Amino acid sequence: MRLSYTLLLAATLLSGAACSRVDVNTPTADPNNGLAQPFSTPSPTSANTVVPVPNNDMPLDTARRPGWLDTRIQKIQSTKQLNPPAQVYRYKYRGQTVYYETSSGADQFSTLYDTDGKVLCHPDGGLTGKGDGNCPDFEKRRTGGVLVWTDQR
Repeated sequence: MRLSYTLLLAATLLSGAACSRVDVNTPTADPNNGLAQPFSTPSPTSANTVVPVPNNDMPLDTARRPGWLDTRIQKIQSTKQLNPPAQVYRYKYRGQTVYYETSSGADQFSTLYDTDGKVLCHPDGGLTGKGDGNCPDFEKRRTGGVLVWTDQR
């Protein structure tokens, strides 16, 4: 049996059936657009999925800003303008007045402050878009949003 298998293999090799040549021609240009490869990369999307969506029709309320917030605003304005521009909103959250400072873009945390300027949490932003996880209910439980400052430079 071993001899017949060896003879069969030898006959196949000699006949060229096992060694047939295959030509592979990879197209260098797409006939529709002239490009070597069609672009299939999707457009980037925001990673933030729980970004509070402020009402941009809110009136600007500067009369009720605490002193620490004016200092924070001066610090923001002493740096390069952020894109999107920084904004601060006042809300009621868990029975207290809080100030929400927007993030400067993708992968950056937004910040939620109490009335004394203490950081309570980062409700959104970061790599996951869900903030630091310390106030996951901010979007659902906040009320009475008022825009108190926007960087208009």
